[in-house]
Amino acid sequence: MPKETAVYTHGHHESVLRSHRWRTAANSAAYLIGELRPGQAVLDVGCGPGTITADLAALVAPGRVTAVDTSREVLDRAAETAGEHGLENVEFVAADVHSLDFPDDSFDVVHAHQVLQHVGDPVRALREMRRVCRPGGVVAARDSDYAAMTWYPEVPGMREWLDLYGRVARANGGEPDAGRRLLSWARQAGFTDITPTAAAWCFATPENRAWWSGLWAERTTASVYAELAVDGGHASAGLLTVIADAWRAWGEEPDAWFMVPHGEVLCRV
Repeated sequence: MPKETAVYTHGHHESVLRSHRWRTAANSAAYLIGELRPGQAVLDVGCGPGTITADLAALVAPGRVTAVDTSREVLDRAAETAGEHGLENVEFVAADVHSLDFPDDSFDVVHAHQVLQHVGDPVRALREMRRVCRPGGVVAARDSDYAAMTWYPEVPGMREWLDLYGRVARANGGEPDAGRRLLSWARQAGFTDITPTAAAWCFATPENRAWWSGLWAERTTASVYAELAVDGGHASAGLLTVIADAWRAWGEEPDAWFMVPHGEVLCRV
């Protein structure tokens, strides 16, 4: 496939959106919050169902947020989220981050959460984000790093999950270990004033681990990811069932603990 082309590995199954709707600016963009001011113009790239978008819009009001995604279906969901929050300062546009249909210097802040791991050319994407950001503004990106994810206890089938996900994601043109690469990609995109940081999600309470294990068990057998794994020859339906069962077994462990690390970059233009 062309370098800029990649298939979104997760798709938009309810098990995926359930995960995405949990995200907020506080738990997924804390490194950016200190840069936000009322009146700013913000571009939220890969907005998904719009929960982070809604928080950004509230923080910069009366400024405006333009939320973009490649899926018109998910943009409709994001618009519903904004409506539920009573927000009138958000607009939603279908767009490809490799070729944004906005003039140069259009935004004070350009934000992308869990986007660069799924695109075919993350450096080109960052260059586009830089192009539409005004001088003095910031480009912010945060991505998880699958190979650095860790959990306890070791349940048979969980390592097979991590190996399979990596193979499927890379076959789709993405890079699942994006977190550790963000600084390098930002430098290649031409940024020189970069603040790199890291943060993590942790799922360890009974409620959180039941939620996390349940959505991954469902995603493993019922989502676009499951179809891509089987159709691409990476796994059999039987293996997917084994992995889903492993997720459920892990979630039932009384001492279960899971960490998702993220790389972050705050790039000044």
